[in-house]
Order: sequence, then structure tokens, then C-alpha cells
Amino acid sequence: MSTPRVLHIIACAAGPAARLVRLVEAAVDDGWDVCVVATPAAEAGGFLDVSAVEAASGRPVRSDWRQAGEAKRNPPPDAVIVAPMTMNSVNKWAVGIADTYALGLLTEVVGLGLPVVALPFWSTALDAHPATRRSVQVLRDLGVHVLYGPGAWEPHPPGTGGERVDSYPWRLALETVEGLAGSGP
Repeated sequence: MSTPRVLHIIACAAGPAARLVRLVEAAVDDGWDVCVVATPAAEAGGFLDVSAVEAASGRPVRSDWRQAGEAKRNPPPDAVIVAPMTMNSVNKWAVGIADTYALGLLTEVVGLGLPVVALPFWSTALDAHPATRRSVQVLRDLGVHVLYGPGAWEPHPPGTGGERVDSYPWRLALETVEGLAGSGP
């Protein structure tokens, strides 16, 4: 029996994070060993159902750096999904700010050349800021598959994000990363 490939899922503090277990369950069903890393705001802010995500993945959700001398907590990833990705995280990631464990991992995986898929979630008001679109382009130039634009994910009008949480395209992110990583675990 072969060892399953490892999928790291990075979750930011946005509405769809409350339904992250959907992505975790789908990935596990597809044969991935799933490790979830949350931004501190996603975990501390109550955006995640941590118990459900941990039960589905079989691993603890991580959000902080390991201590000096502490063994690595998760196996290295074969692929990464960032979902939901916030405007704050896309902008920090694009300029190389690694001030959280999640952003540190993202900065590193780009340098390793791993398959990385990012699925945003922000409003048209945040999308209107020129830094946001520049950051998306920077990530694309680095080889990140940002599922942003027609046929993928598009920004919602301010104050309507809650109406889009249930239709957030988790499966699109998983299918895209699986296509990039090969035929499956």
C-alpha cells in the first residue's frame, strides 16, 4: 500500500472557513493526508470549527510556530491549498511577509516549487484597492494558481459575503490541486 500524499490546507479568517471541514473531508476521501494550518485570526477569531476539522483530518489544527528544539509537527506537503484566502493574506504573501506560521509556510512552498492553489474570499471594495490585484498577479507570476476571475471565484459586494459562504467552490480548489499534483494520491 502506498503512502498517501500530504496536502496542507492554509485557512485565513473569512466566512467560508466555518465550512472548511467540507474541503478536508473531500480531500481525505480522495486519499490525501491532510494537515490544516490556520492563521491566528482564523483560529482565535472563531472562524474555524476546529473540532470538526481535527476529527476529519485526524490531525491537530496548527497556527503557531514550533518551539526551538521541537520536532516538526506535520509531514512536508506535496501540495498546498490556501482557502479561504483573505485580502490581508494575499498582500502579505505577495511581498514576502512571513509574520505568522501560515504565511511562513506559504512563502516557503513557493520557493520549493510545490503545486499551490489559492481560493480568495473578499469584497469588491477590497478588490478595488490596487494592491490586491497586484498581489494576485505577483502570486500568479510565482506559479501559484489563484482561482480568481470569471469561471473561478469573483468578489462579492460589501456586506454580502455571508450569502456566498455555502456556494464557496471548495471542490474547484481540490480538483485544481489534484490536476497540478498528478492523477491522485
